[in-house]
Amino acid sequence: MSSSDHPPFTALTELSSASLGASILSISDEFFAQAFHLLLPKPAQSLKGQFGPNGALYDGWETRRHNPDNDWAIIKLGTTGTINGFDIDTSHFNGNEAPAASVQVLYIGEGEEPPEANDARWALVLPRVPLGPSARHFFTVPETQAVNCVKLNMHPDGGIARFRVYGNVIPVHPKYPGDLFDIAHVFAGGRVVFTSDQHFGVGSNLILPGRGKDMSDGWETKRSRQPGHKDWAIIKLGAAGHLSHVVIDTANFKGNFPQHCELHAITSDSDIPPHPLSYSPPSTCYPSEDGALTTKEDEWALVLPRVQLGPHREHYFQLESAGKSAFTHVRLTIFPDGGVKRVRVFGSKEQVLGEEVALKGFEHADTGDLIRDNVAVEGHISLRKIPALLLTPEAFAPYGQVIQSYPDITSAPPSVKITLANFGTATKYHKLSLLESSYPGEVSATTGISVYRCQPVEVAKSGTRKEVVLNALERHPFTNQAFLPMGQDNDSAYLVVVTKNGLDDRPDIGTLRAFVARGNQGIAYNTGIWHQPMTVLDRPMDLACVETQIGNGEAADCEVIKLGQRVIIQII
Repeated sequence: MSSSDHPPFTALTELSSASLGASILSISDEFFAQAFHLLLPKPAQSLKGQFGPNGALYDGWETRRHNPDNDWAIIKLGTTGTINGFDIDTSHFNGNEAPAASVQVLYIGEGEEPPEANDARWALVLPRVPLGPSARHFFTVPETQAVNCVKLNMHPDGGIARFRVYGNVIPVHPKYPGDLFDIAHVFAGGRVVFTSDQHFGVGSNLILPGRGKDMSDGWETKRSRQPGHKDWAIIKLGAAGHLSHVVIDTANFKGNFPQHCELHAITSDSDIPPHPLSYSPPSTCYPSEDGALTTKEDEWALVLPRVQLGPHREHYFQLESAGKSAFTHVRLTIFPDGGVKRVRVFGSKEQVLGEEVALKGFEHADTGDLIRDNVAVEGHISLRKIPALLLTPEAFAPYGQVIQSYPDITSAPPSVKITLANFGTATKYHKLSLLESSYPGEVSATTGISVYRCQPVEVAKSGTRKEVVLNALERHPFTNQAFLPMGQDNDSAYLVVVTKNGLDDRPDIGTLRAFVARGNQGIAYNTGIWHQPMTVLDRPMDLACVETQIGNGEAADCEVIKLGQRVIIQII
């Protein structure tokens, strides 16, 4: 969470970081400089020569002189954890630094009042130790029991710039093992255990709560100058999990986001699994547990093939991990370099029955022929559950285009041409989708705009999730097709389900993806892409349809397949 490395504690979590929600509960005194500085992620800065009404300004905590006893600050950690060590930093305090410090800890239950300074439950874990001027002081202690409050004592008074408490998070997981949750999140016990480069922002920021405030609290690598360069970060998950989808957030990275990324996963007993030491040029050398190099084959499974990223927004991608074993680590690789704010890896500790089972058959709407590749196993109804994620241009790119504006134009895909229009009263996003048709021979087809008045479909509930049954797919073999919501607010939503065509000229269920589109987003299906008929959620919706048809829509314009087995779309 800090922008500099901590050699003794690189594998631990900074439990006292303000980025995790840590806060000052009470203090004995903060006359010269406020105690909240102790918890800031950034290194302390020099404020030499700057003065306020009470004296010289310091980026830290400083109390009055001549304390007959000692000063103290009580800190509520960002989350409950066990403690292994401390970094007591007196940077830029020289002549007014605290001469010595000690640390006490305790645990308070939910709803309990904040502890007092004289609470009998305080346990001393770091006895009084000397401190020096303008230096960082690392102290390792035997691992404590689970605690969530820390009391920093300085003897007798003076200044401390930063106070960092390192340990392991007591993970918070859902009650039911099959429930989806962010299995990489720091509060779930996730840890960033390796980064290839963290020149501008450290890798541990990737799994912090929230979306941060600026580029300083993300992971950012230096600019690469070598062709084919890549950077990567390895996250140890809070539990072995069956992965569902990932969110890659590039918030605040507007001109320095990665061009592309991919995600691998592995099951490993090692804290840091074997991985390539260098990607530029490609290397087959791997670090072993004792630090020696090996040439072991890469055992990482590709769960997200390389995808394009955009600036300053969240990107939702379904992972290709259905039916695979539970994974313990993921590796995010960015191309060629840049900054990522957060990575959310959603999964469950147990695989939900049937989620990994492939779809078994299709029924053609016109002929009624049943096309089967298998039968249900042991009498069970085979089904497939697909997560419906928020629609983003990058995830939808293999199937078509997203048609929308970007109130913050810096978050628009770099390929979009943006100009002012209407004498400066409008912003134009040029040619977000092009019309196309490829009817054979001398067929006469025209392009027009139709309107679909769509009623909401029946939505079931499974626990806290909404579910929609996918009954049929259709495609337009010779033309693309666009749908644009009319007069809808952002709270309106519709479901977009797509799949590519397979080698048997039928839907390739392995490429089935589902998206939730908002009322300010239109979509254009590429020619020949199989898709669910328009499926509106919650309330009626009017959608303008731009399409090229023979006459008023002849048989050649649309092919429909009814599904012979159940596919459940889960709205995440």
